[in-house]
Formats: sequence, structure tokens, C-alpha cells
Amino acid sequence: MSYNLFLLAFVLGIGGAFQYGLQVSIINSPAEYIKSFIRETWLKRYGSSPSEEMITLMWSFVVSIYSIGGLLGSSSAGYLSIRFGRKKAMLFANIPALLSATLMGLSRLCGSFEMIITGRLFSGVCGGLALNIHLMYAGECAPRKLRGLIAITASTAIAVGKFVGFALGLREVLGVDALWPILMAANALPALIQLLTLPFFPDSPRYLLIDKKDKEGCIKAVKQLWGDGDHMAEIDDMMAEQEAIRGEKAKSVCDLFRDKAVRWQLITLFLVSSCMQLIGVNVVYFYAYSVFIKAGISPAQTHYVSLGVGITEILTTVLCGFLIERAGRKTLLWKSYTVMALALGLLTVTLSLQDSFSWVPYCSVALIFIFIMSFGIGPAGVLCPLPTEIFIQSYRPAAYVFNGATNWIQLFILGLLFPFIVEGLGSFCFIIFLTYCLSMAIFVFLVMPETKGKTMLQVMEEFNHLNYRGKKRQPALQQNNCSVMIVTRL
Repeated sequence: MSYNLFLLAFVLGIGGAFQYGLQVSIINSPAEYIKSFIRETWLKRYGSSPSEEMITLMWSFVVSIYSIGGLLGSSSAGYLSIRFGRKKAMLFANIPALLSATLMGLSRLCGSFEMIITGRLFSGVCGGLALNIHLMYAGECAPRKLRGLIAITASTAIAVGKFVGFALGLREVLGVDALWPILMAANALPALIQLLTLPFFPDSPRYLLIDKKDKEGCIKAVKQLWGDGDHMAEIDDMMAEQEAIRGEKAKSVCDLFRDKAVRWQLITLFLVSSCMQLIGVNVVYFYAYSVFIKAGISPAQTHYVSLGVGITEILTTVLCGFLIERAGRKTLLWKSYTVMALALGLLTVTLSLQDSFSWVPYCSVALIFIFIMSFGIGPAGVLCPLPTEIFIQSYRPAAYVFNGATNWIQLFILGLLFPFIVEGLGSFCFIIFLTYCLSMAIFVFLVMPETKGKTMLQVMEEFNHLNYRGKKRQPALQQNNCSVMIVTRL
């Protein structure tokens, strides 16, 4: 196997999932500096200091508009990936990244906090578009035996992005008042790296063959990415999928809801992947700060402990890459969901007893790390290849649009409701996320089929047992002159 495939995964990660992780974490460090900048700018313009409510409102815009940009970006991923191909769509995602870096980097010089808000909107567009295209592109470029490993590099890139965002935000690096505009413009560097390197790689072989009908281009791309060798079995699988589609145009999100042939794929995608925000990882991170202080870590040192948490997430996603093709997607998912549900249940107890016994905070710290490790080994990594594996080519772009849009909408809603949930329920808010994790463990164990080592058509045939349960249908796989066709309608 050629190293080019892993180099492509790295290049995609730099300008794709890494950007999402970077923007999620980088906004925390300069919060007070940006609020002061808004206050100073307002005073210069209008001659009076803004109220604290107005400062809070402006800061809320800075934070939450990223999710709106992400929704816009993820919604356009389907059209751009079909119209221009995976490679050009990925390159296009770097344009809003550079625009956002320019706006936020020059905001202080221009005396405009509106430039920060607009820049955050563009960085959200980049994150939503790049993350969807990254997952689709990487999954379609990988051979069957490496599909899970290559797709999981997106999860590792997100974890690395979070870690880099935390590290750049330290006072010893860029986390000071004079340097926060440079910190906010840090996303320009990965965008430039991808713009300079990605043109040397081919487009997705599956896209070239199935969508563009370019068999020669597909074979050339396969040789460049996978190296010399006999890859005809993989190409035959792509041709079988092309035959199954029979020239159908790419489906829309509305088609996903209407077509019974993908009903259980859509249900699985929604429950297991699209509702990922309900796992509760953001709530665990929120409580981690107070737990670490209770355990005797000084407030000045908590930033370094956050780096330790980030390193843990990186290592567990790498470990998931090694386990996914051995243990399988289904096993890793239901077992990790079960461990996370137990960790959340015990965290509810330990946080309630935080002040009762001196050793309880240390139990809470251990449970936080167990939860983060389970999240990295399970959902954070395993769910990356899921939309690629359970949908055939004509439905895949729409599936990524649906998955991305629902994730961004939930991120926005939870961002608004989260303070009220914590204020009203306290540590008992974990029960909401515990219920979701436990439900998903049962759903994955009982319903979701294993996709490890299977072609897209074989996975679709397994879902057809659910889609057409109890009804007569034609055999899904028919052999005819060595080509495979799948019947997806009655």
C-alpha cells in the first residue's frame, strides 16, 4: 500500500477536521480580551460604556454565530461535492477560512468587533463544509480493508485541532492581550498548507468512476493512492455499485426521507451519528474545571490539565484506528456507549458528594478520563466512516448534508439551553445524556449491522432486511455476467 493514501489523509485533516477542532477550543482563551475590545470600541464610537448585558449579547453573537456558519457550510457540502467533485470542494472550503482569518486578524487594527463576528461566521462555513467533505473524500479514497482507519483520521484531526487551540491559547504562547488577533487568525496557516498540497493528489476514485464515468481516471487515482498491485476487486465493487445506481442522479435530502430503500440507514444515521451532541462530552468538559480545582489543582494549572485531557483524546482516537478493523464498528460502539453511560451515572453520584469526602473529587477526575477515553475509542472515531459505509454513492452527499446540518443545529440549541440546564439540574443533567448513551448501546447491539470488511452493496443488503421486513421483495443481489446488482425497490 502506497504512503500517498496516508499523506492524503494528513492533508485532508489539516484543512478539514483540524479546522473544526481548532475553532471549537481557540475561542475560550481570548474571551476576556475580546470583551474588553468590544467595550473599548463601543466607548470610542458612542461616547458611553455599554451595559454588561450588551457585552454579553455581543459575546454570545461571537460564539454562537460559528454554529450558524457551520450549518450553512454543511448544507452546501452536498451540492459542491457533486457539482465540482470532492477535491475542488475541499479546496473551496479554504476560501472562507482565509477570509475569516483576515477579518479577525485585522479587527483590532480597524477598530471593529463586527469583523470578529463576521470572521467567526466564515470560520463556521469553513468548518461545516470542510468537515463534511473531508469525511466523504477520505472514506471514498480508502480500500475496503483500510476504510475505517482512514476515516478515523478525521477524528484524530479534530482532537489535534482542539489540543493546538488550547496550546496556542496559553499565556506563554498567544494567550495575552497584545496577541489575541494573531491567535484568532491562526486558521490561515492550515488553510494555506492544504491549498498548496492538495492539488498534487487525485480526486476520489469512487467519484471519478461512478459520478464522472471516468474509468481511466479512476484506475490512475487508485494506482497513485494505493500503489502498484492488483486492485481490480475493489474497482469491480465500484462498478457493481455504478450498475446498481443505473445512472440515477444524486439524491436530495428530501429523497432520503421519501425513499423506503434507505429508511433504516437514515434512522441509524440520525440516532447514532446525527445526535452525537447528546452524548454529553461538552457537559463533561464544563464540569472538568471545577472537578480539577476540588481535586487540589490550582486554577492557574487547570489549563495544563486541559492539555492532558486533549492528549488523552488524541491517543484514544489513534487507538480506535488500530482497533476498528479488528474489533469491528458495532462492538466498539455498543461497548463504549455502555462504559460512557456507567461513567455518567457514577459522575452524577460523585459530583453530588463532592464536598462530603476528600477522596471523592479524585474519583470524579478518574471518571472524567474514563469517559473521554471511551468517547475517543467509540463514537468519536467509529462514527466517522458510518455515512460512507451505510449509503451508496447516489445517497451519500445528501446523507452528509443531513448529518452535518442536524449536528450543527443541535450544537446551536444546546449552546443556548446548556446554561439553563446546568442551573436547573446541576450535576443531575448527566441523567439526560446517560439515558441517550444507554439507549444507543441497546440500539447498536440489537439493530445496527456490522459494516467491517463489507462492500457498500453488502451493507445495503443487510439494511434491506430491515427496510423490507415482512414483505416480499426480489433477491437483493443478483449475479449476471460477473456484475452485481442490488434491487432496492419492490
